[in-house]
Amino acid sequence: MFLTKLKSEVFKGISGADFMKSAFKPAGTAFSIALLVVFTIVFAISSSAQTAAVYGQLGNFDVINHTGHDGHGFEIELEGIQPQEVVYHFSYQRYGAARITPTATGTLVRWESSYSGGAFTATTIPHAPNTPFAGSCYMGGASYDTSGCEHFGVSLSATPTRAQYRWLIEDAANPGTLIPFNPPAPVVTPVYVVTPPVREGEAPVLEAEIEAPEPAEAPELYGDAQWVKVFKTQLNREVGLDELITTNPIVPQDAAHTEVEWEIVQTEPASNSNGNRRQRRSNSATLNFDTRAIVRRYEVYAYTGAYDPVTHEALCADLLCNAPGDGELGEFQSAQMTAANVQVNSVTVAKTGSGSVSSADRLISCGNKCAAGYNAGAAVTLTASPSSGYLFTGWNGACAGNLLTCVVNATDALNVTANFAQAFSISAKTAGGKGTVTSNSGINCGKTCSSTVVRGTNVTLRVTPDPGFRFVNWSGACSGTATTCSVTVNATSSVQANFAK
Repeated sequence: MFLTKLKSEVFKGISGADFMKSAFKPAGTAFSIALLVVFTIVFAISSSAQTAAVYGQLGNFDVINHTGHDGHGFEIELEGIQPQEVVYHFSYQRYGAARITPTATGTLVRWESSYSGGAFTATTIPHAPNTPFAGSCYMGGASYDTSGCEHFGVSLSATPTRAQYRWLIEDAANPGTLIPFNPPAPVVTPVYVVTPPVREGEAPVLEAEIEAPEPAEAPELYGDAQWVKVFKTQLNREVGLDELITTNPIVPQDAAHTEVEWEIVQTEPASNSNGNRRQRRSNSATLNFDTRAIVRRYEVYAYTGAYDPVTHEALCADLLCNAPGDGELGEFQSAQMTAANVQVNSVTVAKTGSGSVSSADRLISCGNKCAAGYNAGAAVTLTASPSSGYLFTGWNGACAGNLLTCVVNATDALNVTANFAQAFSISAKTAGGKGTVTSNSGINCGKTCSSTVVRGTNVTLRVTPDPGFRFVNWSGACSGTATTCSVTVNATSSVQANFAK
């Protein structure tokens, strides 16, 4: 989509979602059915600092018109974004290309109908209240014209500080003019924060923070409350936009992937005098070194319990709002799917056979600790040490060759395999006269009369009698009178070359 690379430690985006608004909100609330985003992050790790390169963010979403009015367009208000940082917008719907304009605090992305002959030329009808959504939000779908739903999208090369979504409806006081419908669609939009590892060599933590989506009616009041349930999984591959849908098995929805059973979110007054911190909720996950994506699903439900009659603070039956009590859990409102595609700069060692691998900085000592995180580009020196009775046979992966030492630069999540194989010795000696035994495994006897080889190696030995002597025959692992002999070494072996005058 785009190639711009930014440096950032905190980023915020439009998340993947299936969104169904309940009947507990006043008619006139718009809500998303499927809001999709993928974040791509590259982590560089150190014990004292953490950086993240954010390559941008994508957002494709379906939104239902539940305003009770004909919709004639849609807008996204992006704070902290310049118009040139909106690098792509989705145009395959009835409103066509978006109009992108600067505002005092950021950028407005607006899809809108034209007006001709006293009427708007494009209309999204309102979705019938209190009915499940079963239509199509995509142009060309069989029920597109009657679904009350549209599909929009933007791609950004920077991180908005805030995003709000609104349907555009006709201003009854000024026919032919469009105005944004309020309240905005209650979209739980995550903010991701990378925190450094506690100890050098460990992986960083990726925190996902959400903010209560419903604004308060007055600064001194709380906003409407929602219950949120969170599911999470880590994958060892990147995730694509089209995968973040409810029916895809990679989106976690089962009890085994529950990250938060229940929590409540609620916009707080500026004073927040009673200390109930509900406006923001944060969940964190320590990244595995082989993690390439974290996928979360945020399910949002209406809070239908009691409110304080003065402040509008939710008054849960358990006093803490840790879980809904009887009559406090309303209808399902949304299911947001978000994915963060991540890259942890690390080195992970695997082994075949018996031996160990250690790094010069002592962060890796494999057998025991076989992976470590590093600053981007750090040079990591690995040394292979075979166990007794084994030989090192070479490297695979980010290392190559058969030298015991290898140096890699941690520019990605690197995988290295050290290969060890069982080994046996083969020895040679002479008897009855003088001569030399040599082999392709390094034997040169008189001087070097043994070598160690990997099990199953075929060793070829050759005899050369000294002047005045003749070769008689072989004994031991070799036999016969030929001056060469081949031995397949599957155990400790010895040969004898017999000479005579």
